[in-house]
Amino acid sequence: MATSADAPLIANREESDDGAEYDEPRHHDDGYANGSAQDEEPRVDGDQKVGLFMWLLAISAGISGLLFGYDTGVISATLVSLGTSLSGRELTVTDKSIVTSCTSLLALLASPLSSVLADRFGRRPVILLADILFAAGALGQAYASTVGQMVAGRSVVGAAVGAASFVTPLYIAELAPAAHRGMLVTLNVLAITLGQVVAYVVGWAFAGHDQGWRYMVGLGALPAVLQAALLLGMPETPRWLVKVGRAAAARQVIGKTLGSGSGAAAERVLQDIRREVRQEEEEGGGAKGGPRLDGGLARAGYGSQESAGFDDCLSASGAAAALRILSNFVFTVAALLLIDRVGRRRILLYSIPFMVLGLLLSAGGFRYIKLPDHGLGGIPDSGDADKNGAAAVAILVSMIVFVAAYALGLGNVPWMQSELFPLSVRSLGSGLSTATNWSANFVVGLTFLPLMDALTPTWTFVLYAAVCVAGWAAVWRIYPETTGLSLEEATGLLENDWGVRRRRRGSR
Repeated sequence: MATSADAPLIANREESDDGAEYDEPRHHDDGYANGSAQDEEPRVDGDQKVGLFMWLLAISAGISGLLFGYDTGVISATLVSLGTSLSGRELTVTDKSIVTSCTSLLALLASPLSSVLADRFGRRPVILLADILFAAGALGQAYASTVGQMVAGRSVVGAAVGAASFVTPLYIAELAPAAHRGMLVTLNVLAITLGQVVAYVVGWAFAGHDQGWRYMVGLGALPAVLQAALLLGMPETPRWLVKVGRAAAARQVIGKTLGSGSGAAAERVLQDIRREVRQEEEEGGGAKGGPRLDGGLARAGYGSQESAGFDDCLSASGAAAALRILSNFVFTVAALLLIDRVGRRRILLYSIPFMVLGLLLSAGGFRYIKLPDHGLGGIPDSGDADKNGAAAVAILVSMIVFVAAYALGLGNVPWMQSELFPLSVRSLGSGLSTATNWSANFVVGLTFLPLMDALTPTWTFVLYAAVCVAGWAAVWRIYPETTGLSLEEATGLLENDWGVRRRRRGSR
């Protein structure tokens, strides 16, 4: 839903299907500001199609997601295949921990830094920077001969992942038509899962080859080079162009993304953007961003249990890993089709309970598996094979349930956090939100095995389930629905409060 020239947001409180009251944005014409309550005839944006140019932009930008998924997924097969290739010895547990965790750590550090660069130089240059880092990191790993060199290569890739995971969803969101923004941003998440699938296939293909791991990591440079070439034909986002005073160029980009015959619609979008920029300048540039920043950060880090928990413990066999990756891909496709129909808020409220169910089922499964006395790295006690077999099946099912629910909701919606930030702090807010996500990823990866030893696997997964319950409560309480709104309208939801239980301003 988009607004006309000076239409302020009016909140209309409605009861949602999930039982919580939330504000459905309404728009009134200038007469409302003068004291009348005449409703403006709303425009219907839902019938607006995604043009070929916009599809090409989303797919081209999504190569960053493919790189993200590939480079974070291929390391598992790489570590198994290294042997004594690095430093002339087998890698220790500490070596492997550092090699894997340095990627998340550098992603955490790079996200806020890249947000500053995106504000100063634009979104496109940050994508190009990520491509350069992806290519350099891939080649650095491929030619590594020591553990230190491998850590350096993985760190460079981590910086690329941090930049790409922040800027690509922002780039797509600032270009996409409001009615299809969720689907197009989810396309990037689909590319991430596709990258994980490709990493699994490549790992399988080179597993039996001497020094095959070098090809596994080195192939990550090819998509980076391809995207860098495609960037030559990709425009800057209209929001950034208006912000730096290039309104004419912004109008051209909007017209191309909306397709032919969209001159009036493009002008309306441009005026909305210019109005927000002008308002921010009048109010001191971003003073309104405080509560929105909290809103974005409040939910950005819930979705990272999946990578550390299940990869380290449950995906020891190739079949389990393949099922996890396939489930993630299939249900990300489902999210792609549903996100703009069901809505961000509802899809989170519907999917998180199934994540809780998966975690509790996993906790129950571990209760009936007798682990060896010397820790999680050994072979489970086979004294009661039937009980262990049933418990293993329960854990496998729980993994699929969890990953499927995660892919539907928390695997997608947090990457749309740019919707909640005004233009003056959108890049910075998105970068900090992404950094929060990577912080949670890093913490879970660092504490998972110690928690399993200290609390037992059963209570570790019960703890994770409790975190998800807290996340569901936070979503129900403070997360507003942004589906169908332009970016300028969505930022207005958090003008005075969380936008979920806001008082109606005015009457219909």
